[in-house]
Amino acid sequence: MTSNLHVHTLFSMNITMQTLLQVLLEASGISLFVFLMMVVVDYFNILTRGRLTTILQGRGNRQYLVSSLLGVVPGCLGAFLSVTLYIRGMLGLGAMVGCFVASSGDAAFVMLAKFPRTALALFAILFFVGVVYGWLVDKLAGRLGIVACAECREQMHHMDEIDCRVWPQPGMAWPLLRTSPSRAVYLAVMLAAVGSVIAGLVGPDEWNWVRIAILLLLGVGLFVISTVPDHYLAEHIVEHITRKHLPRIFAWTLGTLLLLALLGQFVDLRQVVSGHMAWVLVVAALVGLIPDSGPHLLFVFLFADGAVPFSVLLTSAIVQDGHGMLPLLSVSVRDSLTIKAFNLVLGLALGFLLLGLGY
Repeated sequence: MTSNLHVHTLFSMNITMQTLLQVLLEASGISLFVFLMMVVVDYFNILTRGRLTTILQGRGNRQYLVSSLLGVVPGCLGAFLSVTLYIRGMLGLGAMVGCFVASSGDAAFVMLAKFPRTALALFAILFFVGVVYGWLVDKLAGRLGIVACAECREQMHHMDEIDCRVWPQPGMAWPLLRTSPSRAVYLAVMLAAVGSVIAGLVGPDEWNWVRIAILLLLGVGLFVISTVPDHYLAEHIVEHITRKHLPRIFAWTLGTLLLLALLGQFVDLRQVVSGHMAWVLVVAALVGLIPDSGPHLLFVFLFADGAVPFSVLLTSAIVQDGHGMLPLLSVSVRDSLTIKAFNLVLGLALGFLLLGLGY
């Protein structure tokens, strides 16, 4: 009897260790994809700096298109830029609502890694809804007498940016010819990642377009790491992406996957949530109020596993906006709560509509 119990305990521990290893590999693969996407987005943002501000001059209906487009860009860069323009009086309240409807924060990268086609369709829906809803909010705000960012007139920040370059200055040696220790580490890790993807240790098991896309992203990432000046590498890739974003993304991803894996050994999540889907949708909307995309990953992975329908994912995506709201909170708590209230109403309304239609 004791021997059988001992064997059963060892078998259970083996299952747990195997699950932990699988979760660790999946979290590492997702974090790698997120890192590459963030590097590409940040690089493009610096490369085209200043053009978006010029486009937004004049406001009008064009602001809803541009602000929602900024919001739908994966990560926090688009949302941060929109907040900066809003504080400067270049965007209205409706445009900010539309931006945060479209924004999914860093969770957008994870969705692209888990279900790319559905994620792109979701982003298109969020963009369209953000444009229309932003316009409606401005019409409604005018009738209700809601004034956009009254505090901004007293706290007009002049957010000057460092003159940052993505190419070496003329006459300077190319960064790869004078490789620093940090650059060498990044290159070594990314070359190892290329080998892992080719071997099937990271990413899809079979050769498909997702695996090819990851390899292409790795190629772009290697190009960026090899060519950017030391200042860009240190400030943007090391300090901002690696130290600020990546640990949180990896921790939330690993924690969420581990939680779902452990729960899956004791309960049937699909059966539990299937009978209470309306409550799950409400919880997804309320969790979206938290100014961080990490908690939203729970519903991302539940959707990826087929445990919740698209309506729950859409509701969470509409209400949550990553940590793009944080800069606005430091300037106007009232405006932040107003925007969240508008988005909560929209998320619940569209979510229950789609849930009633069977989606």
